[in-house]
This record gives sequence, C-alpha cells and structure tokens, in this order.
Amino acid sequence: MQAKPVRESASEYSELALPNDANLLGHLLGGKVMHLVDVAAALAAIRHARCPVVTASVDHMNFLHPVKIGQLVLLRSSVNRAFRTSMEVGVKIFVEDLTTGERLHTSSAYLTFVALDSQGNRVPVPQVIPESEDEKRRYEDADKRRAYRLEMREKSRL
Repeated sequence: MQAKPVRESASEYSELALPNDANLLGHLLGGKVMHLVDVAAALAAIRHARCPVVTASVDHMNFLHPVKIGQLVLLRSSVNRAFRTSMEVGVKIFVEDLTTGERLHTSSAYLTFVALDSQGNRVPVPQVIPESEDEKRRYEDADKRRAYRLEMREKSRL
C-alpha cells in the first residue's frame, strides 16, 4: 500500500447557518457545529482511505466565537497521521461574515476514524507523507495525542 501526501486528503466543507439550527440567542447550536466537524473530518478520512470509515473518537472542542445565523461556516480538514487501520484527522472551523468578508477561527478538533471493508471489518490504511513544516508538526503531535486517547480508553473500561 503506497503512502499518500496529506494534500490528497485535504477537504473543505461549508454550510450557511440557518434559523432551524439556532439556539435562543440566534447562534448556531454547538451540536450542529460538531455534526459539521464530523462530516468534514469523514470527507478527509474517506479521501485518504478510499473506503468507508467510522468515527472512533473526538477530542474536546472549545468554541472561541459564536456562529450567527446567516454566517457561513467553513471547515478545513486533512489526515494528520495514519496508524494501522485508524487515522487522526484535524479540522479547523472558521466563520465568515458574508457581508464584510471577515473570517474568524471558531474552533479546532481532532477526530479518529477507522477504515472498514464492506463487511464492517477493519482494513489497513495508507501511511501519510507530511510535506510542509505545519504538516510535519501535526504528524508528530498526532502520535502523542493517540497515546493519550488510548490511555483514556483503557481508563474508561475500568
């Protein structure tokens, strides 16, 4: 299986914040943002693995700025690192005011996906080739985050 550069998994997803997904303050529900993050991350994971994937974990999320109804939510995702059958995907979320063009970084998240065959069995995924300095940093940091996630998973089994 041939390794792939990060750029081959890079994906962008956007959606307009509409009133049916608003909270009482007129902001996009946090759960809706989390749903969009999962979709954007899955796109990158599928592009990398070229097979079905399932979400195995989501690291915590901080919401730095609210998304107001009528604003555009922009999500950029890519695979940071591949392990045997799993991948860490990073997602960066922005909000854009369509009338001014101003963009704000609202959140970031790391998700783990597992690649599956048509019977639901885990399958190996290609390794990742980080090229830029930023990709190399995320690649190295992904190993540390994975160790922490595995430790937390073991603790939750007790």
